[in-house]
Amino acid sequence: QVQPVESGGDLVQPGGSLRLSCTGSGGIFGTYTMAWYRQAAGKERELVASIRSGGKTTYSDAVKGRFTISRDDAGRSVYLQMNNLRPEDTAVYYCHRDFPNGPWGQGTQVTVSP
Repeated sequence: QVQPVESGGDLVQPGGSLRLSCTGSGGIFGTYTMAWYRQAAGKERELVASIRSGGKTTYSDAVKGRFTISRDDAGRSVYLQMNNLRPEDTAVYYCHRDFPNGPWGQGTQVTVSP
């Protein structure tokens, strides 16, 4: 097992945008269900978005219409485009292989603040 590597987190003003990237190695990437989670300070980790091998996506109500998850199987990568960011989006964002279940990485910090 090898940890996924997340990148792209930054400090951004409300209304701004960020694009998070995640790269994982090992296995047949195109068969995996991949997901983005986030954990705000003092809160439980929550599912933000997921994408199945066939491309079907799901989103939490909190981010629906603002975030878009996508994948590049050849590049073994998953992306999270985040638009119209709000202060409540501030969290550490994690990429995770939901199926088959995989290890957790270190995450990338997203801070939305005026």
